[in-house]
Amino acid sequence: MSEAEQLDLFWRLLLAAALGSLVGLEREFRGHEAGIRTSSLVCLGAAAFGEVSSLFGDSRIAAGVVQGIGFLGAGLIFKREDAISGVTTAATTWVLAGLGLMVAAELWLTALLLTFMVVLMLELSPLSDWVYRNGRRHAGEPDAPKDQQPEPKGHVRHP
Repeated sequence: MSEAEQLDLFWRLLLAAALGSLVGLEREFRGHEAGIRTSSLVCLGAAAFGEVSSLFGDSRIAAGVVQGIGFLGAGLIFKREDAISGVTTAATTWVLAGLGLMVAAELWLTALLLTFMVVLMLELSPLSDWVYRNGRRHAGEPDAPKDQQPEPKGHVRHP
């Protein structure tokens, strides 16, 4: 590989890192795990593996990215008391790997548009939180309306 081709490869990797950083900036701003550095590194790593996969003509390398990121994503999901957290962060990490592979495949415009789409979707968090807080409550929750409360065991309802 010539020096010019290596420099071209470097610019593609730099683009992947920059796009990952844009998504990571949103995560960092919102105080979530996997901020700028993690997001940038995931996207950069996926792009690097994608480039190597393309260089050697072996799609199994790129396919391994999906498995590796799945493992990383599983480590980002936590169960705390009765709540599960980190699912969005894990999903974001998974999408960042796909974004890196798109950059490696030289799909510049699609990668750029995908970056903005991911940031937009992550910015919908306040709307999602509002829907969760104001939506129908689950039966059995302490603050659920009385008509949604489950009947006590052994209770017979009389008309």
